[in-house]
Amino acid sequence: MANGHGGYRRPTNPAPVSGPGKLSRRTDGGPQAIRDLPNAKYGENAAYRAAEQAAPMSGGLGMPTAPAPNLSPDLSGIVPFDAPSQRPEEPIHAGLPVGPGAGGPQPVAGLTPQQAERLRSYLPVLVLLASQDDTDPATKRFVRQLRGELG
Repeated sequence: MANGHGGYRRPTNPAPVSGPGKLSRRTDGGPQAIRDLPNAKYGENAAYRAAEQAAPMSGGLGMPTAPAPNLSPDLSGIVPFDAPSQRPEEPIHAGLPVGPGAGGPQPVAGLTPQQAERLRSYLPVLVLLASQDDTDPATKRFVRQLRGELG
């Protein structure tokens, strides 16, 4: 108040408040300015400015709006949770890579029961190996498959 600027001063430009929805207007006083990137690397700023100039600014005509897509999912094929099974003869594990599926119990590929048991004892070490960041993706897949087969 020492220099005569105390108290309420009605803003003239920009507008005091924007209205809701279709009545909304910019309150910053003008069209959107094209800005530069701070700390841009060589060539980034030119690409950024070109992208900003290509995009429609507010207040312009802009892009035409597409009709809203139908976001409600089709629920006609959902079976209620308490409904009786529609496949009573199919095992619950059918379609899974582990456990008894549609063809019954699946043995570990090419291993005798003794070999499978011995490999099962090494499984914790193999899982630790597969959990390392620098482990080859093929090794991780192999250990995942082995865990599924040996259970």
